[in-house]
Amino acid sequence: MQTMSTNPTPDTASVFQLKGSMLAITVLELGRNDLEALDRQLAAKVAQAPNFFSNTPLVLALDKLPANEGAIDLPGLMRICRHHGLRTLALRASRIEDIAAAIAIDLPVLPPSGARERPLEPEPEVKKPEPPPPPPPPAEPEVRPTRIVTTPVRGGQQIYAQGGDLVVVGSVSPGAELLADGNIHVYGAMRGRALAGIKGNTKARIFCYQMTAELVSIAGQYRVCEELRRDPLWGAGVQVSLSGDVLNITRL
Repeated sequence: MQTMSTNPTPDTASVFQLKGSMLAITVLELGRNDLEALDRQLAAKVAQAPNFFSNTPLVLALDKLPANEGAIDLPGLMRICRHHGLRTLALRASRIEDIAAAIAIDLPVLPPSGARERPLEPEPEVKKPEPPPPPPPPAEPEVRPTRIVTTPVRGGQQIYAQGGDLVVVGSVSPGAELLADGNIHVYGAMRGRALAGIKGNTKARIFCYQMTAELVSIAGQYRVCEELRRDPLWGAGVQVSLSGDVLNITRL
C-alpha cells in the first residue's frame, strides 16, 4: 500500500526567517556643503587606511547642516562616497529639501539623531571600544496647528506643514509641491506633488477631490504619475493610505 510522504512541500516549508541584528554602520556627518573638499579629505583618509573604506555601509547624515548651506547635490554626494568605498544605505536629514531629494531617488530617510556620536577614525585602536549604548527612543513630534491655505497653489510653490496637517482649499497646479508631517487635504484638483508623513508617520493620509497628481508619497513610499494614470480612480475623489510598504488608493 502506498504511504503518504510527511516531508514538507515547497509550499509549506519556510524559506526565510526575520531576525534582529546590531550591525556596525558608519555615519558620515556633513558639516558644510562643499563636495570638492569632501572628495579631497576622503581621499586622504583612504590613503591612511584603505581596508577600512572597502564596501563600508554608510548613513549620510545631513541633519547638522546649517539651514543656509544651500541644496545638496545628493546623487553627486553619493557618487563621491561610492568612489571611496562607502556604500550609502540611508539618509539622515531634517531639512525639507534633503528629504525630498532622498524620496526622489528612493533612498530611505531616517529621523534626525538626538544621540551624541563619537568621531570614528580609521586608525586601529589599542583599547577595545566599549559597546555603543542603546539608541534613545525617538522624540515625539511637536504638535502644531493645522496649516490652511485658502488660495490656489501655483507651479513652483512649495508649502510645508511642520508637525501637523496641511489643508489646501483650492487647486494645486503642476510643478507645485505640498509637504506635511501629518495628513494632506486638497479640496480641489491635485495636479502637483503631495508628500505626507515626511518624517516617517506611516499613519498619515492624503485626501483630494480630484486625483491627477504628479506624485503622491507617504512616509517615503511613493507612486508617480505614470503609475497613477493606470489606476481606475485617476481623476476621482480619493484618499491615499499606507499599508506596509504599499500605497492604497480608495474612493472618498
